[in-house]
Amino acid sequence: MKMITVLLIITAVLTALIAGLFYAYSCSVVLGLGKLSDPEYLKAVQNINREILNPVFFMSFMGTAILLPVSAFLFRSEQPVFIFLLLATFSYLIGVFGVTVVGNVPMNNLLDQFDISNSTTDAIKQMRDNFENRWNFLNNIRTVFSVITIALVVCACIWNKEV
Repeated sequence: MKMITVLLIITAVLTALIAGLFYAYSCSVVLGLGKLSDPEYLKAVQNINREILNPVFFMSFMGTAILLPVSAFLFRSEQPVFIFLLLATFSYLIGVFGVTVVGNVPMNNLLDQFDISNSTTDAIKQMRDNFENRWNFLNNIRTVFSVITIALVVCACIWNKEV
């Protein structure tokens, strides 16, 4: 097996891990969090947002952002593999990475600065109301685009002739 194919497989695995993370979050975690009271919800999300900032997450999240364009470049002379990887790169960088950086991260940072223990019940409710639906909507966008991305990478793997 050629190294370029190994790189494509690693790219596919990292992409699948991220798609799985966002998918699992959309269809289970947010549903469970939604059942919590306002203070419990905010505290739980603060903790999740702090804990996800770890090397394993960054390896898959940033690794995908790096390996998709690298893979596309390396397969630039292989059609249709290149087209699939190019589309996957745009899908990930805009719909997953971009939405995360421009949407979810600023919201996470704002929530992280919110002092639950010294806030009124109304302030806590307002914070949740301003956060939950918008954050979940953005996460659903990331989920859809990460699934599109992995589907495109799987197509690239299927059409890859560089074995």
